[in-house]
Amino acid sequence: MQMAGDVSIAADRQHVWTALNDPDVLRQCIPGCESVTREGDNVLLAKVTARIGPIKAGFSGKVTLSELDPPNSYVISGEGSGGAAGFAKGSAAVKLTGEGNTTQLHYEVEAAVGGKLAQIGARLIDTTAKKMAEDFFTKFVAIAESTSTTPPAPETAAPAPAPKQNNRPFIIAAIAVLALAAAYFLLR
Repeated sequence: MQMAGDVSIAADRQHVWTALNDPDVLRQCIPGCESVTREGDNVLLAKVTARIGPIKAGFSGKVTLSELDPPNSYVISGEGSGGAAGFAKGSAAVKLTGEGNTTQLHYEVEAAVGGKLAQIGARLIDTTAKKMAEDFFTKFVAIAESTSTTPPAPETAAPAPAPKQNNRPFIIAAIAVLALAAAYFLLR
């Protein structure tokens, strides 16, 4: 399973990088997240509850960061278990670009799921994944922009586009890999 997208954020790159590395910000942005804690400089532990169709499960995951190039990029990889509901493992390459007070976040996710989750159907997983990714990035952009100390972009600038999504399953990768993604979704 693969997913990629871009998000424009009205904040400088260093501020976005800092927010991506803040466990409290990630906890607020990841749908169903109960906790995000650091286990080391490049390791996070997360607990998330998610409902995918008829299956509701609590997931525990461990995420490791590698190929760090602050504040430009890194690779986040991990795996999570939802008990009888199934498991997920995957990785996401995250890249930040931009100048001044606008940052472009690009991500590419590869993930695999197993167990009951793999049996419920790609269409249902796609729909849930898209919703979770949109929720993550909506919250993340709002937090990053509201806490940024850089002045707002001029009135003539185009509004930030919504995150681009494709129709690949992402929900478990977002939970296990923090896609955070999901989206999101990303540590120092």
